[in-house]
Amino acid sequence: MMELPIDQVQEGSSSQKKMGRGKIEIKRIENTTNRQVTFCKRRNGLLKKAYELSVLCDAEVALIVFSSRGRLYEYANNSVRGTIDRYKKACAASSNTESVSEANTQFYQQEASKLRRQIRDIQNLNRHILGEALGNLSLKELKNLEGRLEKGLSRVRSRKHETLFADVEFMKKREIELQNHNNYLRAKIAEHERAQQQQQQQQQQQQNLMLSESLPSQSYDRNFFPANLLGSDNQYSRQDQTALQLV
Repeated sequence: MMELPIDQVQEGSSSQKKMGRGKIEIKRIENTTNRQVTFCKRRNGLLKKAYELSVLCDAEVALIVFSSRGRLYEYANNSVRGTIDRYKKACAASSNTESVSEANTQFYQQEASKLRRQIRDIQNLNRHILGEALGNLSLKELKNLEGRLEKGLSRVRSRKHETLFADVEFMKKREIELQNHNNYLRAKIAEHERAQQQQQQQQQQQQNLMLSESLPSQSYDRNFFPANLLGSDNQYSRQDQTALQLV
């Protein structure tokens, strides 16, 4: 690697320190010197982190870095080629159905444990709302529970009042409808009674008319007497005449 002047290295390091203190924008460094200094520092840090990871966690690590000039830097606690072969085998095995089923099984197990935890939390919350299992709650948790209960109670009361008002309005409307229907039925009944009375009067008039047509006429003249009456008078007149003759 080509050597840099001391003043340029110090300037690059000072600029990097200034950049490190603030928020660094991740983009390509245009200045060649600064870019080379940054590469050296971050490459060494990356190699150090790879070594620490392999030692502390007993992991197999392989690191390959090519600089902008094409130089190769690598680190492996086993061997780079062996690690690459193992990576290829792992990628091939991951495409098999067994690995997929294992991943699915692990995913469903995580989801099941998450759901069980949520169910347990909801059950505990329900017990707390009912006033049970409050011994393990702190003062802050009790205050939060009290505020939640008061809010829920106010919402329940508000909903109850709305329901009562709606029921009262419905009953008022229902009362008006029933009253109108009752008036309508009364009017229909009165109309029906009037129709029956008119029908009875018509029937009575027809019966009277039929009776008047069946009886003989009783209109007589003042100087005219029925024959039967004259006949009876004739009998009395004959008796009178005979009596007169005897005398």
